[in-house]
Amino acid sequence: MRMLREVLRLFLALGVSQRAIARSLSVSPATVNGYVGRARVAKLGWPLPTELDDDAALNKLLFPDEHQPRSDRPEPDWAQVHLDLKKKHVTKQLLWEEYKSAQPDGLQYSQFCERYTRWAATVSVVMRQEHRAGEKLFLDFSGDGLEVINPKTGEVTIAKLFVAVLGASNLTYVEPVLSEDLPSWTGGHVNALEYMGGVTELWVPDNLKSGVKKPNRYEPDINPTYAELARHYGAAVIPGRVRKPRDKAKVEQGVLLAERWILAVLRNRTFFSLEEVREAVKPLVEKLNNRPMRKLKKSRRELFEEVERASLKPLPNTPWEFARWAKPKVNPAYHVEYDNHFYSVPYQLVGQQLDLRATERTIEVMRGLKCITSHARSYRPGGYTTKTEHMPKAHQAQAGMTPQRIIEWAKKTGPSTAALVEEIMKRRVHPQQGFMACQGILHLNRDYEPERIEAACARALKLRACTYKSVKAILRNNLEQQDLEAEATQHALPLHENVRGAGYYGDGEKLH
Repeated sequence: MRMLREVLRLFLALGVSQRAIARSLSVSPATVNGYVGRARVAKLGWPLPTELDDDAALNKLLFPDEHQPRSDRPEPDWAQVHLDLKKKHVTKQLLWEEYKSAQPDGLQYSQFCERYTRWAATVSVVMRQEHRAGEKLFLDFSGDGLEVINPKTGEVTIAKLFVAVLGASNLTYVEPVLSEDLPSWTGGHVNALEYMGGVTELWVPDNLKSGVKKPNRYEPDINPTYAELARHYGAAVIPGRVRKPRDKAKVEQGVLLAERWILAVLRNRTFFSLEEVREAVKPLVEKLNNRPMRKLKKSRRELFEEVERASLKPLPNTPWEFARWAKPKVNPAYHVEYDNHFYSVPYQLVGQQLDLRATERTIEVMRGLKCITSHARSYRPGGYTTKTEHMPKAHQAQAGMTPQRIIEWAKKTGPSTAALVEEIMKRRVHPQQGFMACQGILHLNRDYEPERIEAACARALKLRACTYKSVKAILRNNLEQQDLEAEATQHALPLHENVRGAGYYGDGEKLH
């Protein structure tokens, strides 16, 4: 009433304009206009008559319609008003005008709003929040679950419930899961949206690690995989504030109902697999959604079909593919590691930290939003997947080497050279280990004639000295043309009585 008196004083006594009064008192011009209009009808001036010093008397004079309760005034169907307010663009003002057009002698607007507020307060804490159709989907895991016994080992695991609740209709999706990990979290979303047949504008999860890496009141750090899931479906993630249960009261209530109408019902059953639990839960979810709500007299399914289905955005044409994200650093060999396998990137990126997206079939390496390269995923531990175009030119030339190509190259010098490089590669566990030695032999043609190289290789083969260093030493010392038999004769030991022959060491002989 102080506001009313101040409006009248400024207008009647000081002649201040209605718009200026609204700015001065921080109220809407419509409010000021309403007060002034009622004062004009009552033909009030300033100062006010002494009998109006009592606030109740002034209020009764200016608002007689609110102080003359009539039992014959028809009230609206508050449950229908509540449902209509969930629809987009519907306001209390619009509903009141429609009500007055049908009931000219009905409640005035202020009484309409007041009585609706009192009615809505009796529905539930959740119902007092206004949720527009197609706007929000609330998500969480249940705290309790059902025991699943491994029939072979007897090990017991707990199947908790993934719960998703639509804001306007309360349609509830429930799915048993064995973990609260990222695949279970994202998979629950995909299945829930398929069940509902559409997507809401906003997702309101709890601050669990699978969805929110680091909670923050203003800028929570959303898990990259979860953020990608939201982008795929065209939704925005707005986590509930930490220790603010009313931010997600819908799903809190949904979890409570799921525990009462699902977990409690199945409490005495024994399950031996997750599939058994899921088959038992499905009909109970339908029973929950088809059960009439006490205050609204309609079921969640009926409200969904009537209020919310048409407001959901359509599902995307392409299915969601689960992916994990990592931030690997490019090693000196221009590869990044994921799951103990190495994937190449352009060698110019050595030392940089990149983003890696891994699905079941592919690996994508990204810098920011730009995809640098992609590979087919390999599950070979310690292996390398390399693209030739990612290598420096020198490495590309080496990578093009194969044992057969090296042998063919060596044949141009001669058969002994080809035989030697083939022997070098045979002696290695992997032929690639001998590539450098073979290349060294073939590159000797920079300093020596092919004939000398061929002869040196032939000598190395006879001596079984199958190495690059042996061939180079033979050439450096001009030994390639010497006769091995003559050398053996030249260096043979002369006969002498102190030189014992092989027979001396025959069986049964002993040294004295």
